[in-house]
Amino acid sequence: MDNHYKFEESKEVITPALVYYLDIIKENIKKAVDLAGGPGYLWPHVKTHKMAQMVRLQMEAGITRFKCATIAEAEMAAGCGAGHVLVAYPLVGPNISRFIQLMQAYPKVCFWAVGDNENQIRALGQLCSEAGLRANVLVDVNLGMDRTGVPVKDTEAFFMDCALMDGVSMMGLHCYDGHRTEHDFTQRKKEADTSAAQIRDICRNLCEKGYSCKTLVLGGSPSMPCYVDFPRTGYEVYLSPGTYFVNDYGYTMKYPDLVFTPGAAVMTRVISCPLKGHFTLDLGYKGIASDPEGTRGVIAGMEHVRELFQSEEHWAFCMEPGYEDQCPRVGDELFVVPTHICPTSALYPSVPVVEKGHILDTWEVTARNRKINI
Repeated sequence: MDNHYKFEESKEVITPALVYYLDIIKENIKKAVDLAGGPGYLWPHVKTHKMAQMVRLQMEAGITRFKCATIAEAEMAAGCGAGHVLVAYPLVGPNISRFIQLMQAYPKVCFWAVGDNENQIRALGQLCSEAGLRANVLVDVNLGMDRTGVPVKDTEAFFMDCALMDGVSMMGLHCYDGHRTEHDFTQRKKEADTSAAQIRDICRNLCEKGYSCKTLVLGGSPSMPCYVDFPRTGYEVYLSPGTYFVNDYGYTMKYPDLVFTPGAAVMTRVISCPLKGHFTLDLGYKGIASDPEGTRGVIAGMEHVRELFQSEEHWAFCMEPGYEDQCPRVGDELFVVPTHICPTSALYPSVPVVEKGHILDTWEVTARNRKINI
């Protein structure tokens, strides 16, 4: 991977440091908007970045709807003036009352919830009724990932049962298919088409029975291109990527059809060369996501490198035989593109933002913590 991540003020940056590249991110936003057919068809997730400035940047591109995993992320998006904020995560425990508080604190924002449990949705509706409010709810549909959601065969009946509850308005379906990870787009598209047909059948049956099931939030980053041809007449169809806008090494390597450039890198320094051809970075798994199997990132601009091991504060590498003389030296600055950017972003309280080779700003990772105010 080419190293276009260097910048002029790097010598002043304490490492390890996550760096965002504004020119790349702006281009990624444009590509996502073009792929969706316009900003009005996007309902992107904020968990990749958790940053108010990123939300505002997307709003400048015409995106008004944002999806969140935490109440803190939802509060951040609402505070930016988002038109619609979806908490696409089961509301349980105190998060039900926190969701109500969000609705009260930001009356101009349209909040949405998802659900796959009748008791959970009933509890939300009861609190809404007591507060004189009504919550927009999407049924969370299990398309096969088996993480959350109502099984496809039960979705229609579940929707009708919840539509009888006080304090909630059942509006449509949330259809996330994170298990759609096929490397080949043709195969990915084939599998997604099966899900799309099931979704259309559910909506058609409910609408014929007099229910309003027209708001559809479809897919994730790998599957979004598979749903761009989903019929939009009679439906309010929104595509829901997350990683695209910053992107990472994992998606770049796994999905060649997704033409998005990694817009973030972790700046690191060589702290030791314990043996000839060996070098160690100050980038342990406290500084880069440790959840992917295999490599956790790639050093931009370096070839013939072998990863040895990683611990909390260290990451050891060696050069391939015959390339020992190309080993970096102690103090050298390197840039590692993370395999998984989402949890990497959450490891840093703020990120320097680079544009045209210079630090332009520093952005706070606003919703890194589970609570902001509410």
